[in-house]
Amino acid sequence: MEKLEVYAIGSGRLTYDIVERLLRDKTRLILSEEGKARIEKCREYLDFKTDSTNEPIYGVTTGFGSLCSKHISRDELSTLQENLVKSHSCSIGTPVDPLIVKLMLLLKAHALSMGFSGTQVKTVERMLDFYNNDIIPVVYDRGSLGASGDLAPLANLFLPLIGEGEVFYEGKRIRSIEILNRFGWSPIKLQSKEGLALLNGTQFMSANGIKALIDAWHLVNCFDLFGAMSLEAYDGRIEPFYDCLQRVRPHAGQIETAAVFRKLLKGSEIIRREKTHVQDPYSFRCIPQVHGAVKDAMHYVTNILHVEINSVTDNPTVFPDEDMVISGGNFHGEPLALAFDYMGVAIHELGNISERRVAQLILGNRGLPEFLVAHAGLNSGFMIPQYAAASVVSQNKMYSWPASCDSIVSSNGQEDLVSMGANAATKLHKIIDNLKYIAAIELMNAAQGIDFRRPLKSSPYIEMIMREFRKEVPFVDEDVVMADYIAKTMNFLEHFDINLEELEPE
Repeated sequence: MEKLEVYAIGSGRLTYDIVERLLRDKTRLILSEEGKARIEKCREYLDFKTDSTNEPIYGVTTGFGSLCSKHISRDELSTLQENLVKSHSCSIGTPVDPLIVKLMLLLKAHALSMGFSGTQVKTVERMLDFYNNDIIPVVYDRGSLGASGDLAPLANLFLPLIGEGEVFYEGKRIRSIEILNRFGWSPIKLQSKEGLALLNGTQFMSANGIKALIDAWHLVNCFDLFGAMSLEAYDGRIEPFYDCLQRVRPHAGQIETAAVFRKLLKGSEIIRREKTHVQDPYSFRCIPQVHGAVKDAMHYVTNILHVEINSVTDNPTVFPDEDMVISGGNFHGEPLALAFDYMGVAIHELGNISERRVAQLILGNRGLPEFLVAHAGLNSGFMIPQYAAASVVSQNKMYSWPASCDSIVSSNGQEDLVSMGANAATKLHKIIDNLKYIAAIELMNAAQGIDFRRPLKSSPYIEMIMREFRKEVPFVDEDVVMADYIAKTMNFLEHFDINLEELEPE
């Protein structure tokens, strides 16, 4: 696919695929002409509205949250917005992954380009300047309640626009005013409502969700492949993957998974040989149902995110054509909180079933040596990698407890039910980090088991994977420092492109 050099924000809907491509191709972002026109129309209307009415407009001529009854004079409207950004810059914890910060900038610029937020064109263009020059505002991973949007992390994200806060640039952490001076930019002077437009919104949740989806879809491919390799190592049966069985329970993910396995195992001598056992344990036999259900859940979350990243989620919302400024609740993160909790529960199951396959492989059944090593007793072999996998599977069960079940009243009772969607989003990365270890351990065990089936060969695709993997991690003849081999396997997974779309058709 040809590299995408430039993309115009506000020229159309964003999708997961577009966002992933923008990141992969390091595409330069510009603000589309239609986006500029919408932003300018909304800004002009809001200025007219504030000049022509004495009625209070929430967040424009009033304070925020429980201070909504406090009136702000016209000559203080800009100061009000700047104070908002400063006072709300309360994200805490660990600096956010720079890729996620860039996603936040991208998603916020896109949302503001829809023309319902009342910002200035130059404010949005400065966001894109930061994005294009890899200027990464220092944002921390905790502090958002996911209702009134992601106030704290978004405040830290946009402090540098007004010359406050810090950024990462060229590997160094420096004061924002220094980076503005280096590029010859003046701090943005925020206009009425503009600070609120920047801080309200679900872009922290959404950016974390998109990054989690990118990583999780890669892991789905890994677990399909390693599950097929484990099936070969275990001398499992192909019948549970037949198409006719899936058609009588036609969940899309189940059908897709069974088809992938049939392609992965096409041409295998191991899968074709006569079996003495009539069925396999669930961790092998029910892969289409379990992996498939995970995929269905992830498709659902992807659809929720598509709606969210193409929505206006700040407050109040400005409608120039209707001559209305409406204070509502589009910033509330409940749709994302529930979806991310669902995704966490779903993807944790990939690790759950994978660890069970690992455990079956080391039992010493079906002609395999106990702990997948010769001279067991003298050698412990693959005994303890299964311990490590079980440990992080257990931890993932803890992380799968839904964050959306909780709510703590904030803003002196005005914000009395919050989504905790940011916590739901950020804990996805913890689940995914653990899944990477589990995937690596299954690959090590499956490859070891397949080598015990020699001289029989697996499918051409799996044999190619075996050759590439064995360049990094050798067959284990006797005990070694397993932590080193796990690290090498993790490195292999990070750098080897597993693309199951390239598989030959059945």
